[in-house]
Amino acid sequence: MPGIREYDAPGSAPGHSPGRGPGRDPVNEVVRWSAFGCAVVPAVLLLCGSPLSGAAGAALGLGAVTAASHSFLRYYERAAARLGGGAASPHRGRHGRTGIGTHRGGRRS
Repeated sequence: MPGIREYDAPGSAPGHSPGRGPGRDPVNEVVRWSAFGCAVVPAVLLLCGSPLSGAAGAALGLGAVTAASHSFLRYYERAAARLGGGAASPHRGRHGRTGIGTHRGGRRS
């Protein structure tokens, strides 16, 4: 078929990579790369002559950091969605009032 390469995903536009769309979840992308790092770092440590216990400790430490980062990213993603998609709440001042003298009937002379 003209215009369709054999590696294009079914139902996608020709030449469009299915993994690079606007609907891609950036949190999953970060976690995927960190999981890749959790696998690569111990392998490199072993190739460089580190003991197995050291490589295993590095893998466990990186896995713990990855899991904590994933939970923090999801938490703050939900918090941002609760605020209305990026709209920050207005700053209300030092004492929580909305303006000068609004609770006391305005400025007094």
